[in-house]
Amino acid sequence: MNEKDTPVPGRARSATSRRGLLAIGAGLAGAAVCGAMRPARAANEAPVGTWPAGTEGDSVFVGFTMDRTGPYQLPGEDELKGFELALEHLNAGDPLMRAIAPKVTKGLLGKRVEHGVTDVESKPNVAVQAASQFISRNKAIMFAGSCSSAVAVALNQFAQREKVLYLPGVSGSNDTTGKDCTRYSVRSCFYGQTAAAALAPVMIKTFGNNKKVAFLTPDYTYGHTVQKSMLDALVKGGWTMVTDQVSPLGTSDFSSYLLNVANSGADVVVNINWGNDAFQSVKQAAQFGILQKMKMTIAYDIPFLAREATPQLTQGMLNATDFWWTLESKFPLTKQFVDAFHQKYGYNPQWSAETAYMQIAHWARMVSEAGTFYPPAVIRQYEKGEHFNSLIGEVWFRPEDHQLVRPVFILRGKTPAEMKGQDDYWEVVEEVPGAGLMQAPDAFGCKLGAYT
Repeated sequence: MNEKDTPVPGRARSATSRRGLLAIGAGLAGAAVCGAMRPARAANEAPVGTWPAGTEGDSVFVGFTMDRTGPYQLPGEDELKGFELALEHLNAGDPLMRAIAPKVTKGLLGKRVEHGVTDVESKPNVAVQAASQFISRNKAIMFAGSCSSAVAVALNQFAQREKVLYLPGVSGSNDTTGKDCTRYSVRSCFYGQTAAAALAPVMIKTFGNNKKVAFLTPDYTYGHTVQKSMLDALVKGGWTMVTDQVSPLGTSDFSSYLLNVANSGADVVVNINWGNDAFQSVKQAAQFGILQKMKMTIAYDIPFLAREATPQLTQGMLNATDFWWTLESKFPLTKQFVDAFHQKYGYNPQWSAETAYMQIAHWARMVSEAGTFYPPAVIRQYEKGEHFNSLIGEVWFRPEDHQLVRPVFILRGKTPAEMKGQDDYWEVVEEVPGAGLMQAPDAFGCKLGAYT
């Protein structure tokens, strides 16, 4: 049995094989009907999705659709750790969880929150199959997780059809809360538009006007929407694109793409690849001499990039991100989160873990404020636009597209000599408030759909 598939005491866990076969066994039965009375509901609250069947008994079940193998494995594992720490805090009534969701005691509405995990390998069809199993077998009241925006937008549509709330984990495509938004999906992380609007002015200020830019772009919704947003923002400084090298997800050999970049005459190359694709493209760019003749910028932060590619290669790189652990010096809740995460897992969290923790905390807040798991009531709580505290200051959800309004941070890679200790790879050089970065709510074609 693979270590990833080994049951964890006290938790329900499962995983798929690399052929996408699901193995959700008896360990996931924590949310099965326990013989308790059916929860009371208002006369106008007809059953929706897995409600109220999924709330019978003394526990509820949530399913995590995770990237545990494939090109996004490392951020996927970090994201899962954030989810699981959040559930641990939720079930214990931890002070950090209660700082974001003050009506939480122990568990949620008097129920323990159990969970299961399935490896979806960054494949939308496997993710939909996994979510379907969570709903049919475990009556999941919510499911969460993604590192690929292709997975996120597929699960958006599935959640709307099944009327079960879905929380994308990491999803950078504009489409996730744009043309592929749904009423039953709520996103907490930053995305292409906000990354570009925050990063491009720093690039223009740092490198100057009228530069030539090359792009390394993964060939799916995340890559294309981030690339468009970056170019739209850079042309305001007179920048022009000389090449856009589009590669399939899971590319291991970037030679042909990098040769075209090297011969393009670009001053700056913007790398939009993510996960292992990013690690490999950065290392190979150094071998081609590109990092010596051009500046490389990371459009959308890649967890573990500096560790995997080495700080010798990432030094001086600009990078847009949701979160960096040294923000603990500014935000008290960040310090509590980083300390708890480091104590449990032995390293400082990446932003994939932070956004996962935040999503569970936001969900716990909305359910506890609504006083019910009834999906339309929980969704309407998100849509109130209430401002509340988070790990990185005050945030709120836009009711029109279910997108969290939150700041974006610009990082610069430290030299090895500047690093002061473990994981000290990046320096925060700017914090850009979220509201001014975001497009109008209807600019990307969002139409949320029905509650029931």
